[in-house]
Amino acid sequence: MFSKSARGRLTDKDLGRFPDGTLFHRVARAVCHAGCLPRKELYEAWEMARRVRRRFRGGRVVDLGAGHGLLAQVMLLLDDSSPDALVIDTTLPTSRVAVHDALVAVWPRLAGRVTFVTGSIEDAEIRDTDVVVSCHACGALTDLVLQGAVTAGARVAVLPCCHDLDTGETGRLTGWVDGPLAVDIVRATALTQQGYRIWTQAIPGDITVKNRLLLGAPCLSGRADV
Repeated sequence: MFSKSARGRLTDKDLGRFPDGTLFHRVARAVCHAGCLPRKELYEAWEMARRVRRRFRGGRVVDLGAGHGLLAQVMLLLDDSSPDALVIDTTLPTSRVAVHDALVAVWPRLAGRVTFVTGSIEDAEIRDTDVVVSCHACGALTDLVLQGAVTAGARVAVLPCCHDLDTGETGRLTGWVDGPLAVDIVRATALTQQGYRIWTQAIPGDITVKNRLLLGAPCLSGRADV
């Protein structure tokens, strides 16, 4: 059975699973050729990117805690009006090069538009025109992503994971809902209190149980209703 949540690497042996001419299948075949990306990452990046692009168009893509940077690159493919992408992580896998090269082989327009930087989330220089994304930044790292975006007045989308209930703010809601959900409710509420319009969505649960997607845009920027 082909599980979308599996962590096994996609390789050329999986090409037959993606025979169509859709953008997703084309991305999947490129990833298979790279031979180094966990299956779960492909589906997470795709499902998050297409939901974010339904709301937020244009702007530089800033992918924090990015790993291979697939999310940022799919964001560029879904909306070519974004000029470029900045991919940041404290440790970037060497296999990111294989993933990027495989995508560029199919979409040459990606060449020179993706910058990989080894560094911390706190050091990212975010502009108010950016779209900041982060897929499964662990625990408090999600809060740093949100804080960085809000400080800059940028649009933001996060898919939180690994909630730390010892340090995360639950808003004393754990009598009604489980701890991780309480933390995410507080995050969403905090965004609205900081002048953001929010959208709460979810990617399919068969990819990951940590599937809550939080999107926000500054109400005063003229971008919240995009």
